[in-house]
Amino acid sequence: METARVLVAADKFKGSLTAVQVAERVTAGLRRVVPGVQVETLPVADGGDGTVAAAVAAGFERREARVTGPLGDPVTAAYALRESTAVVEMAEASGLQHLPDGVFAPLTATTYGSGELLRAALEAGATTIVFGVGGSATTDGGAGMLAALGARFLDADGKPVGPGGGGLTELAEADLSGLDPRLKDVDLILASDVDNPLTGPKGAPEVYGRQKGASEEDIAVLDAALAHYASILGPETAALPGAGAAGGIGYGALVALGARFRPGIEVMLDVLGFAPALARATLVITGEGSLDEQTLHGKAPAGVAAAAREAGIEVVAVCGRLALSQEALSGAGIARAYALAELEPDPAVSMAQAGPLLERAAESIARDFLS
Repeated sequence: METARVLVAADKFKGSLTAVQVAERVTAGLRRVVPGVQVETLPVADGGDGTVAAAVAAGFERREARVTGPLGDPVTAAYALRESTAVVEMAEASGLQHLPDGVFAPLTATTYGSGELLRAALEAGATTIVFGVGGSATTDGGAGMLAALGARFLDADGKPVGPGGGGLTELAEADLSGLDPRLKDVDLILASDVDNPLTGPKGAPEVYGRQKGASEEDIAVLDAALAHYASILGPETAALPGAGAAGGIGYGALVALGARFRPGIEVMLDVLGFAPALARATLVITGEGSLDEQTLHGKAPAGVAAAAREAGIEVVAVCGRLALSQEALSGAGIARAYALAELEPDPAVSMAQAGPLLERAAESIARDFLS
């Protein structure tokens, strides 16, 4: 019988385990049942939070920069660098994790720090930048990011407009002539699992505003402000897939920075070296905290499973919670899913004990697929 070679390519279990910890726990569980099994780990991410950590786990160097957080206070943000390729995660600078508990600023939160983080990558010599967008606290259409890179957004009196999407209501003139000239020589890849347009019923304010603390009134204000902003910068781009990603930062990157949009998991699998790792595997284990309808729309496990199916390699998944039928799993290329909820039905206990439970789930996989 051919020696089993397992590739663990899972995303984080949000709120419980990082992608690196998921890989460690799965490996420990497999080896408890099959001590000599060959395991290769490749933590993955889809462009959202955890993307820099996945790149660092794959051998990129972690770099840090002090930048402006979403509320205007300084924060420390990380990016990843390998030779001339940088992985920049907007959530590191402008993410919800930088908001104090219960504090939101839907109208004024800014992406200025994301622009500063891109500038840090330019200064480090990056000529290819994978810009992972997701988990944002902001809905400013990327105006803050562009301002940090040299753009000017002025009101009727020629003064800079206020921060955040709310400030764009007063926008009279956008001057992009001062944008950092190094951007012209950079391949900027907008990596996202979101293909929403900027505005409208499927736009950034309507679909994602509430999770950033926006009231119905705020959503209407933001939608109108972003539509006004797009009328000045370029309305056609506002309808493109990814323009609505991360509170519209996708739009700013597409319209002014020459970015090209690609599904985040596809980009990250390329960057992380997934194809050669897959070629060495006989079984792939993927997963994330919740396997649900959203998983099927460009999340990491779906991307991993699609690539493995194309290569004819069997895939199983681990998750905290399973909300997909076996039919849906099979359709995505996943032979079977092992949910921690089957071992511990109390969600709070399951999250607190995710590590040991995941090891038990991996023991089951070893018995079912490797013994």
